Amino acid sequence: MAIHNFYAGPSIIDASILETASNAIRSREDLLSVIEISHRSVRFGEIMEEARSLVRELAQLDDDFEVLFLQGGGRQQFFQVPFNLLNFNQVAYYINTGSWAKQAMHEASFFGKAEAIASSESTNFNFIPKSAPVPENAAYLHITTNNTIYGTQFHDIPSVDAPLVADMSSDIFCRPLDYNRFGLVYAATQKNAGTAGATIVMVRKSILKKAPGSIPTMVDYQTHIKKQSLYNTPPTFAVYMSLLTLRWLKASGGLSHFVQHNEAKSNAIYAEIDRNSMFVGHALKEDRSIMNAVFTFTPEVNQVRENDFVAFCEARNIIGLKGHSSVGGFRASMYNALPLESVNALVDTMQDFEKQFG
Repeated sequence: MAIHNFYAGPSIIDASILETASNAIRSREDLLSVIEISHRSVRFGEIMEEARSLVRELAQLDDDFEVLFLQGGGRQQFFQVPFNLLNFNQVAYYINTGSWAKQAMHEASFFGKAEAIASSESTNFNFIPKSAPVPENAAYLHITTNNTIYGTQFHDIPSVDAPLVADMSSDIFCRPLDYNRFGLVYAATQKNAGTAGATIVMVRKSILKKAPGSIPTMVDYQTHIKKQSLYNTPPTFAVYMSLLTLRWLKASGGLSHFVQHNEAKSNAIYAEIDRNSMFVGHALKEDRSIMNAVFTFTPEVNQVRENDFVAFCEARNIIGLKGHSSVGGFRASMYNALPLESVNALVDTMQDFEKQFG
């Protein structure tokens, strides 16, 4: 029986990618497998360059952008962004849509003034704030495009004069976007772009105003631009897994294919959440994420524990549904590699649970 993997991350990877990666590890081509080669070798240089090129192609970036593969995940970008873009006499603005946005804003406060220009915290982050005017003096506006914990997503990207910075760790490449509207995009790769260990950064060279050498070497984007992401030893296997994932995204039909695939999955699960007498969605309908459906029991449910539903699902090989402690309940993460069949299996299980306990 198939395992239906709804983990929020690290998350599901397409089986064909795993097969290719397995063969590359075992292969003794030139007496070396892909995990044994130097990052200074021609072979790995080709891997890195193809991965960077595919990011550029999928995002349709203009010539001002550089694509980097770095380390440290989104948390490193929380301080690397202001290190490069914020001065002590400037203000960076954040739209506070959850835990990750708050942490990013906290890190920025060490480098200058960081302010929340809008927030949904008063309702436990169940919606995306709209119409937040950004002052002319803004160093940048930072958004978290998708909020895994709360199940919300920006469906309309803000239009601002200041550089727009986006944490896309949990929804990169799930849909077509005009990436050229952004000044900087970063995304940890373990959800839609590979395995844990690497971070994709797309950055406009024109917004990097600080002089080289005025920032610690390792956190200066210009260091990594000059060395084409090979300044230090990169996470070589994580980059290789990203390359395989990016190839798969392109071969499967690109972002226009995946938005249809992801909307079909999210429509199916939200229809069941709204129909089922035992469950209620956390996010407002207009702001629901196509990546993470977050839901809880309705107040009327009695004598049934959240762990009962999790165990009911696990008995059917449906895993990874336990919600984050900030919300409780359940979270179905539906990244690109999750098949519609897995969502249908979850829907059937929710219906059976209602028949038995509702």
